[in-house]
Amino acid sequence: MAEGELNYIEGTVEAVLFQNKENGYTVLKLDAGEGGVTVVGCMPGAAPGEGLAVRGSWMYHASYGEQFKAETVERRMPAGEKAVFEYLASGAVRGIGAATARRMVEEFGADALTVLEEHPERLCCIKGITRKRALAMGEQFRLQMGMRHLLEFLGENAISLQLAMPLYRRYGDEALEVIRSNPYLLVDRELGVDFSQADAMALEMGLEGDDPQRIEAALLFELTYNLDNGHVFLPRSKLLLATSQLIGVEEELLEDGLEALLERGDAVEEPVAGQQGVYLRQLHRAETYVAMRLGEMAAGSRCPPDNLEQLIDRIQAGQGIAYAPQQRQAVALAAESQVMLLTGGPGTGKTTCLRGVLALFDQLGLETALAAPTGRAAKRLGELCGTEAYTIHRLLETQYDPRSGQLIFAHDESDPLKADAVIVDETSMVDITLMQALLAALRSDCRLILVGDPDQLPSVGPGNLLSDLLRSGAIPGVRLCEIFRQSARSAIVQSAHQVNRGELPPLRGAGDDFFFLRRTDPAWAAQTIVELVADRLPRNMGIPPDQIQVLSPTRRRQAGTAALNRALQAAVNPPGEGKGERRFGESVFREGDRVMQVRNNYDVMWKQRDGLSAGMGIFNGDIGQVIQVDNRNEVITVDFDGRVVEYTPDMLGELESAYAITVHKAQGSEYRAVILAACDGAPMLLTRGVLYTAITRARELLIIVGDDQVLARMVANNRQQRRYSGLRWRLAQG
Repeated sequence: MAEGELNYIEGTVEAVLFQNKENGYTVLKLDAGEGGVTVVGCMPGAAPGEGLAVRGSWMYHASYGEQFKAETVERRMPAGEKAVFEYLASGAVRGIGAATARRMVEEFGADALTVLEEHPERLCCIKGITRKRALAMGEQFRLQMGMRHLLEFLGENAISLQLAMPLYRRYGDEALEVIRSNPYLLVDRELGVDFSQADAMALEMGLEGDDPQRIEAALLFELTYNLDNGHVFLPRSKLLLATSQLIGVEEELLEDGLEALLERGDAVEEPVAGQQGVYLRQLHRAETYVAMRLGEMAAGSRCPPDNLEQLIDRIQAGQGIAYAPQQRQAVALAAESQVMLLTGGPGTGKTTCLRGVLALFDQLGLETALAAPTGRAAKRLGELCGTEAYTIHRLLETQYDPRSGQLIFAHDESDPLKADAVIVDETSMVDITLMQALLAALRSDCRLILVGDPDQLPSVGPGNLLSDLLRSGAIPGVRLCEIFRQSARSAIVQSAHQVNRGELPPLRGAGDDFFFLRRTDPAWAAQTIVELVADRLPRNMGIPPDQIQVLSPTRRRQAGTAALNRALQAAVNPPGEGKGERRFGESVFREGDRVMQVRNNYDVMWKQRDGLSAGMGIFNGDIGQVIQVDNRNEVITVDFDGRVVEYTPDMLGELESAYAITVHKAQGSEYRAVILAACDGAPMLLTRGVLYTAITRARELLIIVGDDQVLARMVANNRQQRRYSGLRWRLAQG
């Protein structure tokens, strides 16, 4: 049978070869009538003797041969005394072993399971089983049946079985009842079920098209969905129109649903920035808190030391430099302000300013913490400043909250950071909710320096923080404009500023660190990129592949990241004897691969490579290397710059190959060498901001491969998608 083709098999479980109790991932041997079949998938509690009807696809495992990957599973209780005994003797029900199973079957025959579920007190007639033990065994079996029924429900509705364990952890024994009563609960950012899928399920179950539950769920979905487009709120009229188009209900009927959400507090409506804005409750809270706190900090100036000028002179002498006027102004402003902005493009001396501010704070006896939104950005910041820097998440310390069952930040208003000052780099990447968390963790007298390049792409999450702060005029700051002589000799720096001014940089003979290779055919461009990474740059310039990052504006097409990753993996890290690998969907993860985490996962545990410390949370954009593929235990181990994480099968959807990544994913990172694929694509991706961001990711070498006409269009396309945010307006109101 062809790999990937959907097929159907049924049979009886012979043996369970592997089962992960945390996520339900199971490998079992199924007697399908024509010999044993290895079936893999989410089947919590599967045990010998029970019947399975499985729909899925055949796949070939490098170590274990042909397997059947289950997409949906219908489970049938064991029938007949032999099957019932095998099921109970397998240990499927806690507290029942082979001896007890034999006595139960001898006493009740094929009805042993019915007695266990419906009349467990009858088990007391068996020698050695007390009433307390009998009731405990029955309760355990009923819990197991609850999981079974939940799996059957998900399978019947073509919903991933991988959701069974997260749903069970969230809702416990009532998971199935909760989802039946409101299928729209599946439309959760963490669960990942499409609204259309949950909506179809609800309608199939008899919900009316204009039912208030459906209308309210659709309104909340539109507000949540648009967070990924950067919107903190939606204008009321746009929200109603989008929701009407989504579910085919007249806008007039949606008004009552919106009013119900507002009355319950799930949404908040407020006139803001000339719009009648509708917010999700937590986003309204985040935006108003950030505006309030930053406004207070901006009004809270600090008294600079009397000898400030002499201090700055000593810092200059100690660093062996002389500050330009704007740099000196920035260092002085840090002494006078509780919050300030430090912005500028490449080569304008932001790092020099930061070192000066750090030295000044040290002279003033202040304990300073350095932070950035991503691990790569934090690592680079620490290297540039000569001291340790943290991701914002790590600085705030994620921890498990047993009350909500979610990860929260350890540091907040009740337990603030000890730091006297915090410096945040790459602020353009920080969204409104992360800024709220950071501000909540600062003591009332803590200083805050926000550093960034306002011409970079905005954050992936909601808000347009750095731009809003700058345009509000409410936060004191310095924008560095002068390009220093050493940087001015770099064609990378020159080209970035030319693009930012709307000028196409010279593509021929630009300099020693910037080259353009004209390839108008995308297939030819992709082939050239692979040759550069795998051969030409390592051989001619001594730059190994692991120090080269390929970027593309798009994921699709011949020169998009998906196709480039497949080609680069084959060239840079081909299969080899003894090199473990694992297929997941269309991807193959192989030992030695460069991979990226593509969503925030606050629950995952990591350990330091040296084993001395551990923590929780791997975040969207973190890049690591696959260091081990353990097919026997179904685990892939990834090293994220010293943080080691074990990925079980249900987590592999969070990983992608990262030999090539989109420009958006490269924000906050810097690479020794960057190769940019500049081929045709969607106009919304071929923008000046994307090109500028790509260029500024390169530290020593930039090579653009593609069509010069595409580059010209990118430079000319300064279209920026509007983001509905009220922060600038709130700050300007004072």
